[in-house]
Amino acid sequence: MKKPAITQVSIDPTIAERWSGRAYDASKPITHQQTLALLEAARWAPSCMGDQPWRILVWNKGLDEKAWQQAFNCLVEGNQSWVKDAPFLCLICADTLFTKNSQPNRWAEYDSGAAALNLSLQASSMGLSAHQLGGFSVDKARSTFNIPEQFTLMAMISVGYLKDIGNVTGDLLVRETAPRSRREMGALFFDGAWDKPII
Repeated sequence: MKKPAITQVSIDPTIAERWSGRAYDASKPITHQQTLALLEAARWAPSCMGDQPWRILVWNKGLDEKAWQQAFNCLVEGNQSWVKDAPFLCLICADTLFTKNSQPNRWAEYDSGAAALNLSLQASSMGLSAHQLGGFSVDKARSTFNIPEQFTLMAMISVGYLKDIGNVTGDLLVRETAPRSRREMGALFFDGAWDKPII
């Protein structure tokens, strides 16, 4: 299933076709080579002073189901109801200190978001769907995977192939087929002065 964005001007198809699907096809795994492509895209995200503050933990259900289950157990119940079919999970973490000088890095979360977006766009370009997840227990994830306090746990991302929409039912069908929407450009983007719409 595709749900391209309805844009006011033309944009790159990879961006327009990226959307956060939930109805994964549990029968289609993500290969190790695909995983490396997703991470390579994240690796080449821009960052302040080239510090690359992101660290990404990856769990591939087809390669290590036990570890994937531990990550899955960190999700809130509402997300578990549909993430159960996702073959790939990852956790985006942001290093609060610069690697070069151990000083606070106030751009770490911003830069880690850029890495997450690169991963999501790469997924879309490969015919996969990536969905950002804020609904997880930070404390449980930190404890389960021994993540140092220096790192801020930002978001989990599920990735997989979407199932044929004809095989989706109930609330998930409603959510998957709901129209995509965004605020008007003028509410978000200002031309030379605050609150002066660009369009």
